[in-house]
Amino acid sequence: MSQAELLWHRGVVVMLLVVLLLPLAATLVYAFSSTWGATILPQGFELKWFLDLWRAPRFLTALGHSLLICLGALLLSALLVLPVIFVIAYFFPWLDGVMNIFILLPFAVPPIVSSVGLLQLYSDGPLALTGTPWILIGCYFTLMLPFMYRAVNNNMQAINLRSLMDAAHLLGASTAQAALLVILPNLRKGCMIAMLLSFSFLIGEFVFANLLVGNRYETLQVYLYNMRNGSGHLTSALVISYFVVVLLLTLLANAVGKEKE
Repeated sequence: MSQAELLWHRGVVVMLLVVLLLPLAATLVYAFSSTWGATILPQGFELKWFLDLWRAPRFLTALGHSLLICLGALLLSALLVLPVIFVIAYFFPWLDGVMNIFILLPFAVPPIVSSVGLLQLYSDGPLALTGTPWILIGCYFTLMLPFMYRAVNNNMQAINLRSLMDAAHLLGASTAQAALLVILPNLRKGCMIAMLLSFSFLIGEFVFANLLVGNRYETLQVYLYNMRNGSGHLTSALVISYFVVVLLLTLLANAVGKEKE
């Protein structure tokens, strides 16, 4: 590739980044602006909207609700899905094709239809879960199945699962010991990728959260929806804060993953 072509490709990449970041940059400027109406540029900058947002108990409660629900779904998935993936990959590899179809079912049914069915099932009776965080944790657990299964299963194929298990057996380890002490540490990257993708998707989910729990257990996205008719500056500050929280958690997870390598 010539120098001119290389510069052209770099220029295209820079232009694409500018186009992608322009809406976020405009939201950021609006969040810091004191007033921005009839003029092209803001008339001043201040931290008032961010301070008002992070001092609001309702916002902090909604953020805590979202984090608890997402972390609960991630923990449930790690405890239940990881053993199932190992059993399928090691003992029943022929089930992989069936699982590839099964894990897509949550996305085959529209969220509105799924929400109506869940409302009818769990609105009353012995399992009256509507309006509680438990129904969202279970719902989010099914939504993250494709991310968890595909990422971890690909990681198992990359580490040559059967060879590692055979080597562990030759050294005297049982199947359970080999799975916990040999296979699980090698799945760290796959699990981290799956959880990051799932968290980024789940914390921004709105349809299920709004229909199944709504204001009874207000999450971050439901709070953003409820504040839509309020100040545009405050809403912009909320969007930027949401982006920063996700970014910081992603960087923290990457840092923890690198430290363990």
